[in-house]
Amino acid sequence: MTRLYVLRRLLLVVPVVLCIATLNFVLLHLAPGDAAEIVAGQSGHGSVEFVAELRRDFGLDRPLHEQYGIFVLKLLTLDLGYSHVQATPVAALIAERLPATLMLMVTALGAAMLGGVGLGVLAATRRGTWVDALVSVGALLAYAVPTFWLGLMLIVLFSIHLNLLPSGGMFDVTAGRAGLAHAMDVARHLVLPSLTLALFYLAVYTRVMRSSMLEVYGLEYIITARAKGLGERAVAWRHAARNAALPVLTLAGVQFGHLLGGSILIETVFGWPGLGRLVFDALSQRDLNTLLGILFVSSVVVVLVNLLVDLVYGWLDPRIVHR
Repeated sequence: MTRLYVLRRLLLVVPVVLCIATLNFVLLHLAPGDAAEIVAGQSGHGSVEFVAELRRDFGLDRPLHEQYGIFVLKLLTLDLGYSHVQATPVAALIAERLPATLMLMVTALGAAMLGGVGLGVLAATRRGTWVDALVSVGALLAYAVPTFWLGLMLIVLFSIHLNLLPSGGMFDVTAGRAGLAHAMDVARHLVLPSLTLALFYLAVYTRVMRSSMLEVYGLEYIITARAKGLGERAVAWRHAARNAALPVLTLAGVQFGHLLGGSILIETVFGWPGLGRLVFDALSQRDLNTLLGILFVSSVVVVLVNLLVDLVYGWLDPRIVHR
């Protein structure tokens, strides 16, 4: 992998993030209502004069281009602004919730990719058998089942009937655990929400991996590997799976951003204290500063993940680097 290839990808990060931030700013300011009305309603003083005074204090009475200029200048200094509704800096709110969301997203995506690749290879190597049919039907069911219903059913089964896993939260606040015991407690609470979030993507990756494996099986280098006397397991994992996994990797990079939208619902169902709940509260309270901060941080994370995917893609397929 050449340095020029890496540098080209890095140079694209800044303009992409700024374009996303600009689009978010315009779309959110087109929506009716603002934080001044919410704060005035919460304080019990909903008069027109009081709302106008709050808008002046919050800077919402300025022309849109001035608000945008202030917004961009703050972003360049990594200042995400102040939440007038929460009376807390936006950076502090995000820093408190972001680790929990990243933990949920990375765990779910990792499990979905590993499971999808494994099941896809299994189905492709046993094409036309009952194993292939079972994997395909299971993937179709996981794809079709609504996520919120699946989460509720997992709670009913594993938390209520079997009493094996906790039904909500990130850890047991009454236990007072620390160190390894606390980590294990968080891991137990993570199982159900990450499994619920992962199953949909696992179904997608399984179907994509199966199709990609069957396509790769018809290429000349696979025929050559078999002619050399290699066993089917070696052909599948050492030769076919590496190239067949490229579409799955690309899809995972694109869908990482979709996980945030999915995590809002999952975090609500399982009471997971992440960005999803913060987004929901900010939307209902018209807290634009918090929403813009969350969207900016989310866009940076998604762009960096896609940059990592590009680099891994170039490592798996060196031909991409030299194009």
